[in-house]
Amino acid sequence: MDVNFDTLLEKLADFIQKEAKSETIMGEPFILGEFSCVPVVRIGMGFGTGGGGGDSPKTGKGQGGGAGAGIGIEPIGFLVTKGAEISFIGVHRNTMLSNVFEKVPDLIKSFMEKKKTEKT
Repeated sequence: MDVNFDTLLEKLADFIQKEAKSETIMGEPFILGEFSCVPVVRIGMGFGTGGGGGDSPKTGKGQGGGAGAGIGIEPIGFLVTKGAEISFIGVHRNTMLSNVFEKVPDLIKSFMEKKKTEKT
């Protein structure tokens, strides 16, 4: 039994690349009235391989191998735009990431107002 681990890992990586997209779990970006919405997901993955072989006076030659992969996709929210405004609407309102994204428009506005005040 010949196991080509490079080919096996390449096929696993191709599969993960094709499947690990926001469209897979939540759908394509969409328009809702005046809002453009883009799904945001968190993706985690891992894979590994192993193999070995040997000789035994009792059983003869032997070899074996294996591979495995895992993937996790979790929806975390949507980036929503309306005109020049952009905001993040989190699925889990208590996550730190969604809180950070929610503050970005206010931070930019404050920064721009401060810059304007410094010029005058």
